[in-house]
Amino acid sequence: MIAQRVREGAAAMGLALGEEAAGRFARYYDLLVEGNARMNLTTVLEPEEAVDRHFLDSLAPVALGMIPEGATVVDVGTGAGFPGLPLLISRPDLRLTLVDALAKRLNFLRGVLDALGLEAEIVHMRAEDFSRRVEYREAFDLAVARAVAPVSPLMEYLLPCVRKGGVALCWKGPEGEREAQDARKAIFLLGGKARPAVEYAVPNRDWRHTLLAVDKVASTPKSYPRKAGTPSKSPL
Repeated sequence: MIAQRVREGAAAMGLALGEEAAGRFARYYDLLVEGNARMNLTTVLEPEEAVDRHFLDSLAPVALGMIPEGATVVDVGTGAGFPGLPLLISRPDLRLTLVDALAKRLNFLRGVLDALGLEAEIVHMRAEDFSRRVEYREAFDLAVARAVAPVSPLMEYLLPCVRKGGVALCWKGPEGEREAQDARKAIFLLGGKARPAVEYAVPNRDWRHTLLAVDKVASTPKSYPRKAGTPSKSPL
């Protein structure tokens, strides 16, 4: 059922998923159910809603052609693996890094990657500390986040990771455009330039979701991100 729903939903979004990818999504769902019995991974486990909210929603930028071939992608605050793992399942050409501050979630994701026969780098670190590491600073084509924070602190987590010419991409609700307007100062200070928010639909749902893409047009000053906890407590 999971494999069929994800294939049909992706097709309705204009994205063709093969049998192998659909099978990996089904296995991922089973592992989410098993893992959720041991730790808090998600409150959404009803099969149809889980497919739509976790998998198809994560695939929106792939369906919209927003992710270049072979891109280096970092999923900051990945949690149970969204959106990073669905992106990788649909696009194994991507070079993915998963970042989270909670070790037990990352241990879960290691098991998922092994079970699915996929590879990604896993980093146990707070977002503010991650992009201060020289090997990760302005190193990625794309930094993504879903359900992590409002746009202003989110940009302070994402843009320092993105190379000049790359993109920070975040999943938002119907207020995505307004959030971007409110975060104009932060986006400018961090070296970004926001595109207009893109509305997209998840099949058979009336959710109003948007993708906010911010182009990295200048290097992020070395003073950002600020120390852990500051971006959320005192947004730019």
